[in-house]
Amino acid sequence: MSLTLMYITNKPEIAKVAQIAGVDRIWVDMEYIGKEIRQHGMDTVKSHHTLEDVHNIRKVVTSSELMVRINPIHDETSYYSNSENEIEDTIQAGADVLMLPMFKTPKEVQRFVDCVNGRSKTMLLFETMDSVNNIDEILQIDGIDEVHIGLNDLHLDYKKKFMFELLCDGTVDYMCDVFKRYNKKFGFGGIARVGFGMLPAEYIITHHYYLGSTAAILSRGFCDANKIDNPEIVRDLFIEGVSNIRKKEDEVSNYTLRQYKDNYEIIKEIVYKIANG
Repeated sequence: MSLTLMYITNKPEIAKVAQIAGVDRIWVDMEYIGKEIRQHGMDTVKSHHTLEDVHNIRKVVTSSELMVRINPIHDETSYYSNSENEIEDTIQAGADVLMLPMFKTPKEVQRFVDCVNGRSKTMLLFETMDSVNNIDEILQIDGIDEVHIGLNDLHLDYKKKFMFELLCDGTVDYMCDVFKRYNKKFGFGGIARVGFGMLPAEYIITHHYYLGSTAAILSRGFCDANKIDNPEIVRDLFIEGVSNIRKKEDEVSNYTLRQYKDNYEIIKEIVYKIANG
């Protein structure tokens, strides 16, 4: 089974290109509450897309799914409405999948799934230590369709230097084992194009198959469409990039256990050098 590939954009022309190239989910990212404080000074994606973007992307996304990351569970303030209104508006705008970020407690997750009420798929983004500590109680809640490990914020919460350290210290292994126990489809982190990335994508793709993961985000290392003016270059990057990922998947899906473990040892060596370099 191929990885579900996801790409963040609020540009209809990029969404169409990604869809044609075979990206499974086009991702509109409306999360902004608390993000600037949490990731201040870091070279991370802070999209702050809007409900209007959801409507615009919905018009062009026909064969892929439309996924929307909403804000963390919140009450109404003088600056924004509550989660119930945000979720309702997003579903009405046509979201196929809703992703909940930065939750810590089962209560927040229950509030999320109650609001969605089966009207779209639900995905939990595990990216806090508290969510990991409460993982069993959270996964016992009915109405959770999929889960994803957000390595970026999670590694910050664990005070790690490099997000892929969580692949090597037992954290991701533990979480994946729990996800499997509750029969939840899961993914983790992001990947660049094959042959690219601080930790090259081919090693991460192989590790997805070793762990039984089913989803990955296409990172800026895959294609940072906001920095490329020529649409033909973007199109070629997507078509070739997705094709190369699928070829790599075909290869590693037939690996032996020994080959998977050897790949894991290479990951550990690279991560150690980056984290301690």
